[in-house]
Amino acid sequence: MRPIQEIAAQLELTSADLISYGDQMAKIRLATLRQDSQRPRGRLVLVSAINPTRAGEGKTTVSIGLAQGMQRLGSRVALALREPSLGPIFGIKGGGAGGGQCQLEPSTRINMHFTGDMHAIGAAHNLLAALVDNAVHFHSELDLEHRQVFWRRVLDMNDRALRQAVIGLGGRLNGVPRETGFDITAASEVMGILCLAEDLPDLKRRLGNILVGFNRQGAPVTGASLKATGAMAALLQDAILPNLVQSTEGVPALVHGGPFGNIAHGCNSVIATKEALARSDYVITEAGFGFDLGAEKFFDIKCRSAGLWPNAVVLVVTARALRFHGGGKPTSSGTVAEIRAGMAHLYHHVESVRAFGFEPVIAINRFADDIEADLVAIEDDCRAQGLAVARFDGFSQGGAGSESLAEVVLAAANRPQPPVRFMYDLDASPEQKIEAVASTIYGASEVVFSRTALKDLERIRSLGYDKLPICVAKTHLSLSSDPSRVGQQDGFELPVEAVRISAGAGYLLALTGDIVTMPGLSASPAAHRIDLSDEGEVLGV
Repeated sequence: MRPIQEIAAQLELTSADLISYGDQMAKIRLATLRQDSQRPRGRLVLVSAINPTRAGEGKTTVSIGLAQGMQRLGSRVALALREPSLGPIFGIKGGGAGGGQCQLEPSTRINMHFTGDMHAIGAAHNLLAALVDNAVHFHSELDLEHRQVFWRRVLDMNDRALRQAVIGLGGRLNGVPRETGFDITAASEVMGILCLAEDLPDLKRRLGNILVGFNRQGAPVTGASLKATGAMAALLQDAILPNLVQSTEGVPALVHGGPFGNIAHGCNSVIATKEALARSDYVITEAGFGFDLGAEKFFDIKCRSAGLWPNAVVLVVTARALRFHGGGKPTSSGTVAEIRAGMAHLYHHVESVRAFGFEPVIAINRFADDIEADLVAIEDDCRAQGLAVARFDGFSQGGAGSESLAEVVLAAANRPQPPVRFMYDLDASPEQKIEAVASTIYGASEVVFSRTALKDLERIRSLGYDKLPICVAKTHLSLSSDPSRVGQQDGFELPVEAVRISAGAGYLLALTGDIVTMPGLSASPAAHRIDLSDEGEVLGV
């Protein structure tokens, strides 16, 4: 790794612009961010994927490798990526900083604790929770109804035992007993707020807009009415500043914010994306999980809020994921027929990309044990459909194995930028917005709202929140809400079980199927394989 000051110099940043965290990590100062807000912007490339297997298809690895390949071709490029959550690191997927020769460095530090952003977000969220229960305990003038509080607590760990909880037990000195629970920090509304805020005033405005519950007269109680805004913002004073690190080959990377794409909106912070665009000619960013989740929300939530629009879109595919969606097992062994059957799933996502006005570049992320006949079949089928396609060998070869993809992406990014085209208009009803996403992006034939969801929507309209965009929470493994329903299956029903108001983040959160906002560990979690050596080196991430 090179000293972080050398990486900063590639973006024309000096030590005066940085708050250093040792020799390899830094934050960009608020004054610099304010100055850069008026600089011209570079070209933005969005990397997404088809629906992944449980192990993931290497979207972050491809994003990093693509940037390294573009740098080898002489482009002035930067990365704008999300921070990893400790939940997946100790769960199934493992680290979230890329892999092989396409990693963010220092990868272990980034995967574990980093600069403390996740902890600050959790602290700010839980401070508000403490203030809520404090107001209930002391019967404050807000007259908060404890049975109408829906602000939960958060923890950056997979812990299913905390999904539902009863608090306030042990007598009157310990608060008022009520049911609540925990979400994972990456699904926190405070995380969504941090990632969508334009600056400090916008951050404080959004924190004040958080809806925590209702009083006994049915009026909303917010973060501002609890006088929580200032203290929460103070806890986030450093967390709002984007982090600067580097890739394996020295590409500058602004890594900031980490909302889950299957629950929240799945994109890195607006502040980091805009700062990267102000300091480089090309910026590679990603959106969580498949195009049906993070990428749709990237367009309809992040871009709409921040005034951004990409210049090119990349869809990552793997042979194993296509085989999985073609009826086979998610391995590298099987028949070419399974691959070809799985191509229908890819083509559905291609049509989703086109719905936003883009022709995607297909990136085939090659694994070491992939079969050549499978890769050729993917390439042939894509070319027969008129799709630009390139293999990606970045995991083993770094930027050198990414140049062919980089050439195709550069050609796409340098074409005229497609006009802005959202999936729905904000004046449409919440039901119409959900139906637009469900029918066009998922392929659903009908959206079925539960009795709870209908009551939620009635309250949303009465409070005037019905003009907000929609953030759909559903499984990332399938286009439907059923994780076992893989492949391309049109004509299913999408069940909406509840609709939460995320007034601070600025969207309505529609919960579908059996989605949970606090994941659990598997029977054999990655935590069993992680260790610390006698020399102080973290192993197994």
